[in-house]
Amino acid sequence: MHSLIRPNAWVGLKLPSGSTKIIQIVPDTTISLGKYGAFPANLVLGRPYHLTFEVLDKTPEEAFSRLRIVPASELHAEVIAEEDEAEGKTTAEDRDVNAVLTATEGEEFSLVDEQGNIVARSGREVIDDSAIQKLTHDEIEELKREGNNAGKDVIAKLMLSHTALDQKTTFSLAKYKLLKTKKYIRRFQVIPIDVATFAQWQLEEKDASKIMDMRAEMFGLVGCWGNVHYGGEDSMIDDPHSRTDQGEETCIPIQPDELKGRWLVVDDTCGMLVAAMAERMGVLYPKEEEGEDATVVEQAPAREAKQDVKTDAQTHNGTAQENGDVDMVDVVPETTVPERPKMTTNKKQKVRPRGSDFAIPFSQTNTLTVIHSTSQPNLSLLNYWNFDITAPNHPPHPLLNHLLNLTWLQLLKPELDTSYSTEPPTASAEELASWKPSRRGNFHRKRRRFARTRYIVDSTRAGNFSGLVCASSMDPISILKHTLPLLAGGAPVAIYSPSIEPLAALADCFSVPRRTAWTSGNVPETVGKSLEELERWEGNEQFPLNPTLLQGVSIQTSRARRWQVLPMRTHPLMTERGGADGYVFTAWRAKPAEGRVEARGKFKKIQPSSSKKAAKIDGEGTPAETPATGEEEDSATVGKRKRADTLPPLDTEGTPAPENAATGDVASPTKKRKVDGEAKVEEV
Repeated sequence: MHSLIRPNAWVGLKLPSGSTKIIQIVPDTTISLGKYGAFPANLVLGRPYHLTFEVLDKTPEEAFSRLRIVPASELHAEVIAEEDEAEGKTTAEDRDVNAVLTATEGEEFSLVDEQGNIVARSGREVIDDSAIQKLTHDEIEELKREGNNAGKDVIAKLMLSHTALDQKTTFSLAKYKLLKTKKYIRRFQVIPIDVATFAQWQLEEKDASKIMDMRAEMFGLVGCWGNVHYGGEDSMIDDPHSRTDQGEETCIPIQPDELKGRWLVVDDTCGMLVAAMAERMGVLYPKEEEGEDATVVEQAPAREAKQDVKTDAQTHNGTAQENGDVDMVDVVPETTVPERPKMTTNKKQKVRPRGSDFAIPFSQTNTLTVIHSTSQPNLSLLNYWNFDITAPNHPPHPLLNHLLNLTWLQLLKPELDTSYSTEPPTASAEELASWKPSRRGNFHRKRRRFARTRYIVDSTRAGNFSGLVCASSMDPISILKHTLPLLAGGAPVAIYSPSIEPLAALADCFSVPRRTAWTSGNVPETVGKSLEELERWEGNEQFPLNPTLLQGVSIQTSRARRWQVLPMRTHPLMTERGGADGYVFTAWRAKPAEGRVEARGKFKKIQPSSSKKAAKIDGEGTPAETPATGEEEDSATVGKRKRADTLPPLDTEGTPAPENAATGDVASPTKKRKVDGEAKVEEV
């Protein structure tokens, strides 16, 4: 992502009202922000992102409004004043009541009376009664027309004209200032367009159904469970240098071992899912060349000077018309306009030679393969990142070499697709030279299209993909039926759906009962088939999919909600957008083992320890003589003997021995068992 605002770049303008406006910065044009004013686009070119600009009032000598960069000390003046007051450097009276206040989004303030009762909450649009504001609506509009120092004068006069300002609490006063600041201050912040910002703007300002109600956190969740990441350095296929009289026999065959770091995508979000994945893979934003930012900075003064010259001519022309003078205005000498600097770099620009017709422009690693059902995939939202998939001669962009697309027909039955099955045209060099330029162009275009289509289809059908990410209105069972065999072992699967019902039906196809019935051989259609045939099995009514192809199946959801945290008033913000929560199906590709898995091994019988003190018993079960006294016992035997004192005594059958009622004595704590056919008594 670039650090400076470049010509023809799409940026986001964050307005004081909290909304975001996405526009394209076209040089030599005027950007209108509605009630916040308008300014020339050349004034922001070459500036860094995340700066806050203030739209100044027009001067009598100029026909446009200039911009002022608001320093951070002014933006956070209220916070700095509070910290200084807490440290004892200043007092509350030293604060400037006219300072522009900021507050945490979602914070609530209240207006209270002298007794402390809540009169109004911040849920109301205006918390003050109109009777306590001296300025009328007409007077406020007149102040806005006269020029008011970017809206700060209007805010200051509203504060001074408020008769009940001293009755407000600190929080109520801050809320009042915040409302007036959002309404009258003329400021904006330029932010770059990333996936999270664009998704939020598409949900709140545009059509949410266009991206299937996917929120920014849902794009992140799908990307994480899909394990989408940078797939490695580019690996390009060598140019075969085929002649025009040669056909498809010169095409380089696919090498499956070289296909790494690739993801399958089924996208019905107009390219928003592709943009989120490309951002994670590092192929969404064009790379910055050395010295390019310096060139943009050098061109910025030239554009501003050009704008000044235009303004001088317009002002002179307008003054002459007011005086009734219809004479032509003298042309401004060309020397007054600084010449626009040329794009110069330290190294010469290399002109990439055009390859042969059968040269493959795609990388074998770090790619996205989009499967769609139309002649062209709907990836219109990628235009906001300066990529147009329908452009025939596209300027350099990372997605040109890393985004591949094919139809479902080309994936399932490529022989029925004419662009794949039709032989490329051939012609000798002499015959080609005799044709018209338009015919020669069509000849080369057909050959290049054949080579690209043949490579995309063959590489996709070769499989070994690193993951599958899907956000589509199609049935997920039908999608996995044809895409699961293309995944490598251990590849993650992440499928998004606005509702949970399609994903629940998909998860049921991989349930434990279905997997048990499958492995036990209760499916007669699968008898005698190999593993490859079972992976591409078309399924039946009871088993739509092979239940052994996925492991760790789960369905989850996530939604980041903003909360208001106040005493006795903690709850989610009531102004949050509704819509579908969205759910994500996650699993991992498994490679079933051939045959059945059985547990095998040698198991030895546990022999009694030689250190144990055992006594022989006679046939009637009475204890025999104990070992001779004076024989030493090891530590393990001593520990067992001590623990045996706390256990209930056992008779020769292993049951607790009865207690002698007369004497209170109990039988010896012994237990009888047979070892090698001989009855022995073991101490507990």
